Formats: sequence, C-alpha cells, structure tokens
Amino acid sequence: MQRRKVAFKLENGQQVVVKGQVSLYEARGDYQLIIDHVEPAGEGDLRRAFELLKLQLSQQGLFDAIRKRSLPVLPHSIGVITSPTGAAIRDILTVLKRRFPAIPIIIYPVAVQGIRAKYEIVAALATANKQQLCDVLILARGGGSLEDLYVFNEESVVRAMFASQIPIISGIGHETDITLADFVADLRAPTPSAAAEHATPDQQEWAARFTAIESRLKQLLVRKLAYQRQLLNGLVKHLQSQHPRQKLLANNQWVDDLEGRLNWAMQTKLQVYRHNSETKTAKLWQYAPTIVINSHKQRQVYLHNRLIQAMQKHLDRRKQQLLNVSQTLHTVSPLATLNRGYAIASLIPSGKLIRTIEQIKIGDMIQIRVARGHFTSQIKDINDD
Repeated sequence: MQRRKVAFKLENGQQVVVKGQVSLYEARGDYQLIIDHVEPAGEGDLRRAFELLKLQLSQQGLFDAIRKRSLPVLPHSIGVITSPTGAAIRDILTVLKRRFPAIPIIIYPVAVQGIRAKYEIVAALATANKQQLCDVLILARGGGSLEDLYVFNEESVVRAMFASQIPIISGIGHETDITLADFVADLRAPTPSAAAEHATPDQQEWAARFTAIESRLKQLLVRKLAYQRQLLNGLVKHLQSQHPRQKLLANNQWVDDLEGRLNWAMQTKLQVYRHNSETKTAKLWQYAPTIVINSHKQRQVYLHNRLIQAMQKHLDRRKQQLLNVSQTLHTVSPLATLNRGYAIASLIPSGKLIRTIEQIKIGDMIQIRVARGHFTSQIKDINDD
C-alpha cells in the first residue's frame, strides 16, 4: 500500500485494522500482504456506530432544519455548558467580554470526556431548562480525537439537546470535527470561540445603531420645526394682508374722495347736501375701524396660542422618545450591571481582575468595586463551590 494514502501517522507497535489480499511470490515462496485500507483499531467501530446512530436519529427527525429555533437578537443571559478548567471556557469568556460584557453568563460545569461526561451534560441541559435563567445555551469543548469527542455522539446527549426548550449553539472541537450534537443543535459553530461570537451581538454595532436613531430623531425634529416655522410665516403674511390697517387706508382714501365731493357740493347746494352729509357720517360710524381692529387682534392672539400649544406638545413627545432610547442604552451598559448588584473584584496591588478562585489565596488583599465606589477586603476563606 502507498503510505501517502494513509490518513494518519503509522507508528511502531500501533494496533490497526487492515483490509487487503495475500499474494505468493513463487520464485522464493514468499507471501506478500497487499493492503487496500488501514484504520486505527477501535476508531473504525466508533465510526460505524456514529454513522448507524446518525442514520437512525435522522430518520426520526431529530436533525430536521424545520425544528431549529432562531437565536435571540439580544439575549438577557447566556448559559455555557463545558468543562470549567478547559481552554474552551477561557476562549468563550474572552469573546463574550469583548463583544457584549453587559450580558450575564451562567456556567454549567460538566466533564466533557470520560464515563460520567454524558450524564453530567444531560443533567446540565435539564437544569438549564428547569431554571430558565438564560435564553441561549453554548455546548462546547476543545478539539480531540474521535474517541475524545464521542460523548457528543451519545444518544442520551443528542436527545437531551433535542428536548431543550432553550436554543443551543454547539462549538465542539475544531472546524473539521463533526459530532451528532452539531446536527441536532440549533446552530453549529466550528469552534467554541465562534459559538460565543454567534451567541452575542456586537456592542459597537448596537452603539452605532443608537447613534443612527438619535441622528434620525434630530433630523426629523429639525424638519418638523422648519415646517412649523414655514407655516407660521405663511400665517403671519396672511394676517398682515388682512390687517385692519389696509382697510383703514382704503377707507381713508374713500373719505377723502367724499370730502372733496362735499366741498364741491357745499359750494353749489350747501343746504341740500348738508342733510346727506350728516346721514353718511352717521353710517360711517357704524363701520368704525376700531371695532374691526379689536376683532382681528383677538383672532390673532387665539391663533398664536394654538400654534404655541401644538409646538410644545410635539416637542414633549420627541423629548419622551429620546428619554426612552437613552434609558434603553443605559440598561445595556456595564454600569447598569453593577447597579443590579454585581461587583468587580481585583487583586491588590496588581489590579488584575479575579475570574476564578485559582487566582487568589488566603491573606490576599482585594479591591471590590460596586455601583457607587469601592472597598478593600482580605481573603479569610476560599470555597470552590
């Protein structure tokens, strides 16, 4: 067999399963074994069991795409089912802190390899669904051989994932590692870090989205004010065109004309036109400009007050919308997390954040930061519960 066709490294003393044929070299009486296929002993059985269970579960509909649930856009809390000491949990926490540190994380520690691993994973899935403290789960571990990852091919684990009411992201091994858990998960990520990327939104994108909304609100407010200003200018021009002064000027011109005619009439028929002049003078007093002026002034004041009230109501609504957006932004900020009772602990004097109990020992001085201020404590007792 050509060695370049072997998919793994052959070593002395390694147990393998081979398929091939025996040939006889008659000239010397030597037998030769011509190998067509070789695989590590034991892995072939695991691979056959994997394919058999995969076919069975697929026929039962556990892998159907129609049953897979969508992930929350902004999860309230994220659950992580993995080993508390492996590299996978460190990678996941690093990504979650970078992308959206305000989202709380609940860790369900389990063994990811060995006899008890499948029981702990099934129990962790049941606990997470019973508590309903998180709205998305990450099931993860680092890379390994087919035998190392085989707990994620166990039927009990796959069925527990299928029964979960909470969406699950699988991040098992490396990109080339495929398990049955990947088929039943609502989303398969190639690595634990990629699973954390899919579970969280990017806080920079959300901040940019809020900034865009604020900008749009300002633009709408500016346009509305410009429209109201244009409307007010139109009303002012209309009122000016209807101002009593215009009618008074016209009436004065008419009076001047009458006065000239009266003067001419007085020269010719003073007695006759005296009576007509008194009649017309009395009629003019019935249409006194003062009454018309007062009426238009009252209407102008009424329209002005209505315009001010309408503009104030619109500004109040826009202010409330801006306040609601600001409150939402405050809710997802890290300071809001501290206000809900969380605290940040760091070592003195290095200032290094404390994430696990392995970082501290009895007698260490630590600084505890809360929502308003901080205080210093000394480690008296350590409990790994």
